Order: sequence, then structure tokens, then C-alpha cells
Amino acid sequence: MKTIFQHIKGDKTIWAIVAVLAIFSFMPVYSASTNLVYVVGAGSTLGYLVKHMVLLIMGFAIIYGVHKVPYRYFSGGSVLMLPVVIILLVVTLAQGTTIGGANASRWIRFAGIGFQTSTLAGLVLMVYVARYLAKNKEKKINFKESLLQLWLPVGAVLILILPANFSTTAIIFSMILLLVFIGGYPLKYIGFIIGAGIVGLAFFVLVAKAFPDAMPNRVQTWQNRIESFSGDGAKEAYQVEKAKIAIATGRTVGLGPGKSVQKNFLPQSSSDFIFAIIIEEYGLLGAVIIISIYFLLLFRIFVVIKKTTTIFGTLLVLGVGFPIIFQATINMAVATNLFPVTGQTLPLISSGGTSIWMTCFALGMILSVSASKQETEEDILDDNPLDILHETID
Repeated sequence: MKTIFQHIKGDKTIWAIVAVLAIFSFMPVYSASTNLVYVVGAGSTLGYLVKHMVLLIMGFAIIYGVHKVPYRYFSGGSVLMLPVVIILLVVTLAQGTTIGGANASRWIRFAGIGFQTSTLAGLVLMVYVARYLAKNKEKKINFKESLLQLWLPVGAVLILILPANFSTTAIIFSMILLLVFIGGYPLKYIGFIIGAGIVGLAFFVLVAKAFPDAMPNRVQTWQNRIESFSGDGAKEAYQVEKAKIAIATGRTVGLGPGKSVQKNFLPQSSSDFIFAIIIEEYGLLGAVIIISIYFLLLFRIFVVIKKTTTIFGTLLVLGVGFPIIFQATINMAVATNLFPVTGQTLPLISSGGTSIWMTCFALGMILSVSASKQETEEDILDDNPLDILHETID
């Protein structure tokens, strides 16, 4: 055991949080997978559990590998990865496949494994924005130059994600706005960007309405979800009703592990609505524990930020750490009907390979920053992306 801990660097509490969430996820995923086995008629509960365990083991391998990389390499790496994710997003829109009935242009397959490219794109984009803000922290930002260097890549990525995944687009855009605000980007320019984003979204909706065959059912799906949430005379969505029943049934201590009833009726019970199943089986007590663990993770992220010696390190931890907490909050808010249905998973607990791996990649970056020695801003931001590529090849 001592040998293992000698190789693990960075904030030990974050390592422990990740381990606790991963281990806890086994029972809810195993329990909720009965919906897929007995209702949908796909696979076996043990098979889904083994798959989830394998994904988490691979996730821990990602955390370990990434946290060993000096975080200064992520700065130039984001520049190299931007064209890659743009190409992947284009391919996804053109050739995306349906996964479990999900929208066809969210996923692509590599060697038989489904991969949601928007999740990778969001992570790369946050690191890229952190790099830009750190490089220009001591400079007076020229709005026209920032449009080309910052907002053009951001806009290109978000435009490619939007047709298939509005909720992910909105979350990434919100996190970027928060990051640029904290990073000292002029407030009046942020106002212009928000206005441009609203106009762009309105234009997209008009085009989608005018040419419904190009993007079938996307805008209508958003509209239905908002109307369902607002209760504007419309019957509530089936999945929200079942989630409410699950939560009401759980009460204080729940029905017990594996004893959920609504998992047999609730769509996406092992992913998007797993928090409702957790409350049904573990009650309010289980919900409070899960929420407390995510709050502890947020607190440790602030601890890492306080100890970081560079602006880029601070912004990197903010940029990749806050979305994890925000995504968890959105997932739990949807399950408790405090927010419209979005399709966001519960980090490290819900089933799903892409979400687990990208969350682990982000956590690896945070641990890399927490494990770093004294760095200087010049060492980080003077890195040439091509030099990083050469070092990797060598």
C-alpha cells in the first residue's frame, strides 16, 4: 500500500473523493441497469456492472497518467487539440450514430466504442481559454484581437455542438463566461459576447424552424422540455413524473440497495436520472451524503487554487474543475425537477464512458497542478505547441 501511495501525487483528498464516488456508483448502476435488461431486453445486469467497473478502472488510469504530466504542457496541448476537436465535431455531425435512442449526431464510434465528442471539445476549450487569459493577464485586451484569438475558436466549437446538444453548449458557454470574468476579461466586452450569443441562438432557432428536415425535432424537443418544466398546461414528461415518484418513495433512509421500483419505469435510470434512483434506495440521507461529497470536491478545488503559484494553473483548475461541480448540480436539479431535462450525467456515478473519462482527465489536470513544484508563468506560457509535439514523439 505504501508503494502505491508513493506514486500518487497531488491532493490526497481529491484522490479519496474520486475513489469514494467510484465505489459508491457500483450499486446504483448495477441496480438501475435492470431497466435495460428486463424492460429494454439488452445485456445482463452483471454485464453492465462489469462494463462500468472497467470504464472506471480506465478512468483511474487516465487520472494517474495525466497527473504525472507537468501541467504546463496542457497550455500548448490545447492549441494542438483545437483543430482535432473541430474535425471530430464535423465528423460527428455528418456521421453520428444513435446510442440507445439518443440523438444521432452526438456520438461517433471508434472500434465499436461510442464517444461523445462534445465532452472532449468542452474540456479542450476550457484549457484554451485559460491559456489565452493567462497570456494576456498583464496586457490591455484589444476586443478586435480577442475576437480572432479567443472568440472565433470558441464560437466555432459551440456552433458545431449546438445542433445536437443545446444543454452541453449552454453549460460550456456559461463556464467560459465565468472563467473570462474571473480571468479579468473586460466586463463590457463580456456583455457584447452574451448579446452575440443570444442573437446567434435566435438565428439558429429561426433557421431550424424554417428548415425542419435539416435538424428534425431538435428545437421542438427544447420547446417541449421547457413547457413541461414550466407546467404551462402541458402534461409533465413521463421521466420527470417517475423521478418524482422515486424521490417521494425514498423518504429519509430509502428502500434499501437494489430495491428501487421506479428503475423499471424510469428511462435513463442508470445515467441521466440516477440521482432519483439513489434517493429512492438510500433516501434523503444518501442524497445529502452525495451532495456533501461534491461540496468537499469543490472545497478541495479552492484549496488547490490557493496553493497554485501561476495564473495559468489557477485558471486551469477553475476551468476544468467548476464544470464538474456544475454538471453534478444540473443533474441533481433535473432529477428533483428544479431544472428542465438536459441529458447531463452525474460525474463519476452515472454510467457512460465518455463522461467518466473526460471527468477523470479533468481531475488528472487538477491533480497535476496540485502536485507541481514552483512554476513560473514564463515557463508555462512560453511553451511552443510544436515543441511539446516534438517532445512527445521523442
